[in-house]
Amino acid sequence: MPMGSINLFNENIRSNPLKSKHDLVKALFSIIDPLVPFLKEQRPGHLHLGNSGSVYNENAREGEAFLRPLWGIGPLSTSKCESDSELIQYFIKGLIEGTDPKSESYWGKINDYDQLAVEMASISLSLILSKDIFWSALTNKEQDNLYYWLMQINDHTIPDTNWLFFRILVNVAMKKCGRKWSEEIVSRDLDKIDSFYLNDGWYFDGYENQIDYYIPFGMHYYGLIYAKVMEEDDPKRSKEYKERARVFAQTYKDWFSVDGAAIPFGRSLTYRFAQSCFWSALAYANVEALPWGAIKGIVMRNLRYWFNNDIFSADGLLNIGYAYQNLNMAEGYNAPGSPYWALKTFLVLAVPDEHPFWTSEEEKLPFSEKSVQKSSRMIICHNKTGEEVQAFTSGQHSHEHAHADAKYEKFVYSTTFGFSVPKGRLLLKQGAFDSCLALSEGDGYYRTRYGCESYNIREDYIESCWKPWNDVIVNSFIIPLIPWHVRIHVIESKRTLDTAEGAFAAPAWIGKENLFEDKIFYKFKNCITGIVDLSGGRKSEMIHPEPNTNLLYSRTLIPTLKEKINSGKHILVSAVLGAVGIGEDFNLEENPIVILDGNFAIIKFNNKEMSIKIQ
Repeated sequence: MPMGSINLFNENIRSNPLKSKHDLVKALFSIIDPLVPFLKEQRPGHLHLGNSGSVYNENAREGEAFLRPLWGIGPLSTSKCESDSELIQYFIKGLIEGTDPKSESYWGKINDYDQLAVEMASISLSLILSKDIFWSALTNKEQDNLYYWLMQINDHTIPDTNWLFFRILVNVAMKKCGRKWSEEIVSRDLDKIDSFYLNDGWYFDGYENQIDYYIPFGMHYYGLIYAKVMEEDDPKRSKEYKERARVFAQTYKDWFSVDGAAIPFGRSLTYRFAQSCFWSALAYANVEALPWGAIKGIVMRNLRYWFNNDIFSADGLLNIGYAYQNLNMAEGYNAPGSPYWALKTFLVLAVPDEHPFWTSEEEKLPFSEKSVQKSSRMIICHNKTGEEVQAFTSGQHSHEHAHADAKYEKFVYSTTFGFSVPKGRLLLKQGAFDSCLALSEGDGYYRTRYGCESYNIREDYIESCWKPWNDVIVNSFIIPLIPWHVRIHVIESKRTLDTAEGAFAAPAWIGKENLFEDKIFYKFKNCITGIVDLSGGRKSEMIHPEPNTNLLYSRTLIPTLKEKINSGKHILVSAVLGAVGIGEDFNLEENPIVILDGNFAIIKFNNKEMSIKIQ
């Protein structure tokens, strides 16, 4: 659990036991209530929550901040006895004013690729869940305004990604409201989404090398809503979406630890507890992919984990960041209201009280110690207690998002150690190069793996070929041996290079360092990170990165091995430690051994031996 000061607001929400539906309603009000002063004082349909920028304009930023809370308010409205009618009226008034062309609060006409097309999804869900509140209560003119504003999406180009579901949900909502909709567009968009399907329940999100949290909180979340709502109208597709979700759950469960943390990986991590919204959608669609007690446990533990982190400002607003406020790791599309996308997990409030999700007791996470996930291009490992999860990945790639190399292409991602994003590429402290190999031509500017010429996810290890320069080829082999893993890099270079290989990052203020010439360790609480040179020639150094580079800890250290190599062929071998839940008797000397034998590497650890071909 990331350590840090917990502000007073967070003290209130972290004390919520999150055991019952009533507790979850209280948690939602704890998150929404701080918005009420803004709802009262600002123009309807708009919330100005901060001054940080985004790739879209202020009108869209304010519309987003107003509409994203509907992901929680919509499901809340189905629980009539617990709904706050005054709170809901603020949102109804905002919908009326925001879609009225004669109002000063009108959101306006949308354009191609418009952010407001994204925000139409929360309106659509609210209409689907509570037509009587969000539609029937409107006058005919107000209904027309809302209809015509939403249906703009049919006339504009949107990305061929999970965005297609926004248009699908708009049309389905209008169908349920008795208005004209386009079955042709819905069918076309659904066919396109089906073309993204891979295997084992996994999709890619429009780009076949990008397989991230948009699969659970995008593709499956919306797919399950569609499956529930269109069960009678489109039984074949509804059945297929439910079955895909059922299969997906068998591997996605292993992205979570027993304490509720999920693997920090990929983009849009500021959406935080949206990590568990897939499980809420399973309950909404009544798909028992795991025992209901296990599904309930994943949702509730993930919420508890997040509510025990510094994710709220002093006045109770969700901030941009991950385990603490952090604009450095943000996306260009993260505006002050963006984090409220996390409220998608509250869809479970639309599940009836008598549903077994609510009546079941929480069950422990049914985790696998090792899960080879070829569709998501990962080997995911838990330690024996399940409190630490590490995802080893090759072949993932995002071509346009901020810090894409750090978010998708490090060798390993951890629920305890997180990962770091750079503040710059000049010097190791700016780059914060944990869990990767960084290369420089001696000028202080470093490159890491970004794009693979080839990759392979094997049963016991991952491999990739990457080219930081056209005349430098690196073949990397990463072998998980929890709590250790072995890294082997075969480098063929026509350049003289400075190399720096980082272990996991760790919080800088609470630990103890053990530095040797060819290895370095750092212990904090009951955790250790470190790296051992197994090839000879490298020197150890503790790197002190710039603050706010790691997603979990605001100040970190990174145990690192460094060496200058001349042009030619080199093989770098290391054993990297990321141990959690250890005792005082943990032996740092019992690291994996690697023997290079011609074209093969023989790895020995824990009385086991394996051989892999490395060249």
